[in-house]
Parts: sequence; structure tokens; C-alpha cells
Amino acid sequence: MELGEITERAMRVHALYDRLNAAQRGCTWTRQDFVLGFAGDVGDLAKLAQAADGIRPAPAGRDLGHELADCLWSVAVIARLYGVDLESAFTATMADLEQSITGQLGQEEQW
Repeated sequence: MELGEITERAMRVHALYDRLNAAQRGCTWTRQDFVLGFAGDVGDLAKLAQAADGIRPAPAGRDLGHELADCLWSVAVIARLYGVDLESAFTATMADLEQSITGQLGQEEQW
């Protein structure tokens, strides 16, 4: 599945959540709510990673793959809600990092 397809599917699920929240609570999540929800997902991911490394007991009901998928969903939705072209941003950021790291590796070889 390509990033564009992931984003479109994430937005379909986002629309379902909007319908559910409107029906159950009378309101939908704001962009800030999604960012805060993502922070919670990252915390859950950290706990599961620690469990996978034997540092803490595994929390019940979730696995690492599920939480990574939750985080990916959140990132895709947040990017769309803030008007960020995630594919372009990712491509540009990776190019910048590759150039920076390659430059630093070249400097270390000179030491």
C-alpha cells in the first residue's frame, strides 16, 4: 500500500470516528485533540517496546504492530488536517538527513 492510499484509508476511518463521536458525544475531535491522541499512542508504543525488550510486563490487549499502525494512522490524519503533503515532506526530510549524515561521516573519516 502506497502512502497516498494509507492516507486516504486513514481519512475514511477518521470520518467514521467523526460520525461516532458526533452520535455519542455531540462533538468531533479538533486537530489539537488528534495531536494529543497521538501523544498517547506514542506513550503506548513506548510501553510495548519496553515490553518487547523485557524491561516491563506487556500491557494487555495491544501488540507492537497494532500500536505502530495507530501511530501511522495518527500521523497521516494530522498531516492531512494541517495541510501537510506528507509524502513530499518525508522525501525532502530524508534527503536532508542523508546529506547531513553523509557529510558528518565524511568529516569523521578525516579525523
